[in-house]
Amino acid sequence: MSATSRTSDASQVTPAMPNATIQTSFVGASPRIAVESVGEGELVVFMHGIGGNRRNWRDNLPVFGEHFCAVAWDARGYGDSDDYETELRFRDFADDLARVLDHFGEERAHIIGLSMGGRIAMDFAYAYPDRLRTITLCATNTGFSRFSPEARAEFIRSRREPLMNGKEPVDIAGPVAQSLMGPKASAAALAQLVDSMSRLHKHSYIKSIEALVNLDTHVSLDHIAVPAHVMCGSDDPLTPLSMSREITQLIPQATLTVVPDAGHLLNIENPVDFNAAALNFLLRHQQE
Repeated sequence: MSATSRTSDASQVTPAMPNATIQTSFVGASPRIAVESVGEGELVVFMHGIGGNRRNWRDNLPVFGEHFCAVAWDARGYGDSDDYETELRFRDFADDLARVLDHFGEERAHIIGLSMGGRIAMDFAYAYPDRLRTITLCATNTGFSRFSPEARAEFIRSRREPLMNGKEPVDIAGPVAQSLMGPKASAAALAQLVDSMSRLHKHSYIKSIEALVNLDTHVSLDHIAVPAHVMCGSDDPLTPLSMSREITQLIPQATLTVVPDAGHLLNIENPVDFNAAALNFLLRHQQE
């Protein structure tokens, strides 16, 4: 049964470790995946959006590391993970995530994905249902399956064209970042997102856009049989509350949380309330 809530009580969350050391390691090869980790216990993996990298979770990992082994990745083609020359299948991301679980010696994990990371989490739940403990879907949607082929092509064109015509990610970072933030976002949060988008690998970013738009989404989502937490920012201009409500209704065991004073990057814009709600959900479902 679905439920809707505002953020959980932040007082329930243990403060972040003051001297927490975040470790960087690399998973496998072809491609090699860069990850950051902190803490011990059940594995929690954080996945960034299409314009992000593992740095997006710096305000979150130490808090979760108090209770879990908290890991953030650079998806293939992002950050310090290997780039690639071949065509990208969206399923490649789910396969890479399975390799991350193997790297940490875990059969199952709590998965937290934001935006594109949420879409990866949905696909992982379809491809590897037995490897989930819980799933947290942040600021995401059910995909482009309802769009016509012409609309999909236009979406891709509008994002590819500036980059293919000579612009670099740093040239588009400011306007794109501004369009994703809520009206109460701090200058520091905006600067963090601009920095994130400026670090994009142009051709990998384009491949990710194409793979994301053309993904054959499993819209029913009834294959998700673990506790699910759907989260969205109250002021998200890209994936508004209506989309999160739709996802919540499609998953049998889903809870919806609206994080106040946050846009699309809710974990960056309001990390305190995000951490409180997301962590308390995981703590309720440890060792289930």
